[in-house]
Amino acid sequence: MGLDMADFAYCDTTLSYEVRAKDLVDRMTLSEKAHQMGDKATGVIRIGLPRYHWWSEALHGVSYVGHGTYFNELVPGATSFPTVIHTTAAFNQSLWKTIGKAVSTEARAMYNLGNAGLTYWSPVINPVRDPRWGRITETPGEDPFVVGTFASNFVRGLQDLEGQEHTNDTGSRPLKVSACCKHYAAYDIDNWKGVSRFTFDAKVTEQDMVETFLRPFEMCVKDGDVSSVMCSYNRVNGIPTCADPILLKEIIREQWKFNGYIVSDCDSILEMVERHKWLNDTAEDAVAHSLKAGLDLDCGDYYPVYLEKSVRLGKVREAEIDTSLKYLYVVLMRLGFFDGIPSLMSLGKKDICSEEHIELAAQAAREGVVLLKNIESNLPWKIDQYKNIAIIGPLANATRDMIGNYEGTPCRYVSPLKGLSAFAQVKYQQGCEGVKCPTDKLIFPATQAAKRADATILVMGTNLKIENEGLDREELLLPGYQNELITQVAVASKGPVILVIMSAGGVDISQFLRSDPKLDYINKKIKGILWVGHPGQEGGRAIADVIFGKYNPGGRLPLTWHRNDYVDKLPMDSMPLRPVESLHYPGRTYKFYNGSMVYPFGYGLSYTKFNYKLTTSKEVPITIKLDRLQHCRNLNYTKKSFEKSCPAVLVDDITCDSEISVEVEVQNLGDRDGSEVVMVYSKPPEGIVGTHFKQVVGFERVFVAAKKSEKVKFILDACKSLRIVDNKGYTLLPSGLHKIVLGTSSETIEVNVSYAR
Repeated sequence: MGLDMADFAYCDTTLSYEVRAKDLVDRMTLSEKAHQMGDKATGVIRIGLPRYHWWSEALHGVSYVGHGTYFNELVPGATSFPTVIHTTAAFNQSLWKTIGKAVSTEARAMYNLGNAGLTYWSPVINPVRDPRWGRITETPGEDPFVVGTFASNFVRGLQDLEGQEHTNDTGSRPLKVSACCKHYAAYDIDNWKGVSRFTFDAKVTEQDMVETFLRPFEMCVKDGDVSSVMCSYNRVNGIPTCADPILLKEIIREQWKFNGYIVSDCDSILEMVERHKWLNDTAEDAVAHSLKAGLDLDCGDYYPVYLEKSVRLGKVREAEIDTSLKYLYVVLMRLGFFDGIPSLMSLGKKDICSEEHIELAAQAAREGVVLLKNIESNLPWKIDQYKNIAIIGPLANATRDMIGNYEGTPCRYVSPLKGLSAFAQVKYQQGCEGVKCPTDKLIFPATQAAKRADATILVMGTNLKIENEGLDREELLLPGYQNELITQVAVASKGPVILVIMSAGGVDISQFLRSDPKLDYINKKIKGILWVGHPGQEGGRAIADVIFGKYNPGGRLPLTWHRNDYVDKLPMDSMPLRPVESLHYPGRTYKFYNGSMVYPFGYGLSYTKFNYKLTTSKEVPITIKLDRLQHCRNLNYTKKSFEKSCPAVLVDDITCDSEISVEVEVQNLGDRDGSEVVMVYSKPPEGIVGTHFKQVVGFERVFVAAKKSEKVKFILDACKSLRIVDNKGYTLLPSGLHKIVLGTSSETIEVNVSYAR
């Protein structure tokens, strides 16, 4: 362009990123600045600034969603890992981080080849509040601690450069790619009975906000050091999240010390004006409110089109634009957009769809499979145990349906049919006309196949036509005639039947579990049930490996599976997590729901049997001495006998140096090697009104060889692991007898917290 870049201070690598970013922004006119504030930034040719498309996605592999990434003959595909809900079921933190590393390697390689950007608006970290939510496949489940732990590990995998993971100044730390935690906050309804995410006002208590909706984002910022956060479409207590200065400036930037940029969900400002009609704002009002609240980048056109006029009308200062642009350009500088990062320059085509990444996708698919039922230890099957097998179901030959949404073009597909065909002679029948299964006309040929086969595998479930972004479910049953297909095939089958459920959210399959004289014969024929989520491009391999014993399943359900009548007990747009007794609404998630269910959170079987043995003290006293500036806080109790002289103290007022050491010996009592997920829960003292039943405070997946044992150790921070949030939004450490519980075992540690003057 005839420019000498040495004339521009923003290109001087001896200067700090902040100084360079200021120099770049100061060179622009107001109009030029406004045109860099949308996701399709135009660049400024006269000062050598290239255009940049901010929007790319990498939720479970590099995606073609967005403007920044595309596939072509040079890069025909990228590794498609299982969707997030499936990967979360592995409860394997190192796996989550390793997948992030693989995805960022492919993303950076595609960038080097000219096929991708550097900023990826992933992951989704909204806790699943309601089982009907259409976006469950994108999320890490219902527990906020698990969601936050997934977020921080996956983000670290995406962003961290080896050897530079931690620096004194995190704002200058180089990034492999930029991740984005979304959708902030209290976003978990899309389109349910006319209630739309674009207009929904989430009425949320401060208690639920602090305890559930904000916690994963706090962990993503503080532990994951994420470089971007996306605000959501909805309002929270009347205010659109993308125009809320408390949520954006006060909490993210000031309280959590966030280093990065805040972006809107796409067209959120437009929705604020056209559908929310918030404050009856004009477009110029809306961009001013959003910018002043702390929104740095508009995924959309409102900032580029209306910001200049808004400044000239005096609704917002140009300096506010300068501040946001500096946040944006510091992130691009950390990514090497201007200078390059030498250690990443060698990445290229060889690093995309590599054999290593394909095998990682297969391993992730295996680790996330959850064994739900195994009568008489029918599974695993031995190779050649059954000479011919019927493979039946609308998802038996699934390809695209295995990879969920926000997907890219995968390297390849291994369908269940293809995976199972490697182990046996198979006969395939669809059984349904698609996943919605609108008629029963394909059931008869399916029953005939089952009648002739030595064993039958049914692959049923949902896909994006049932649960998806913009599409919440209204019931929790398998779609259409799927239940009828299962029943008739089970009745007709000559041999054992294995039911494979491919879904994101839970489904009510209780009729194939309970002891009902009318159904007993059918339920006995269905020897095993597997949940396989949406298992990614290698899903068929994982399903076959589990059924035929090449892999011992160890996954656990990351959310509660409810009975279908749950949807009749409360509307989806009721936000409280605790029961609403006046309306007879049950609680939400395992922390507050005490009704009947199909399967609980954390459920999962194995082909072997594990036993836990605590090797640390079962009684831990914690006495905290208070000074005159530390004050006791009152709690409400169900009975006077539960009351304490000093019920609780504000966590922020305590020096939290009390630790609880939990070491457990995990014994594999069986004849098969296997992996066990050790889940650690805390239970608060009895009698406190409105607190959770229990909460996850730690987990670890451990491999234990047959007849061997392994020790797993957890060091729990008492303030973090035993804390509660009261109905005023305070985070407290209650006095009294807390319990640390290991999964569903009887092993318990009693932690007695007391305060003294």
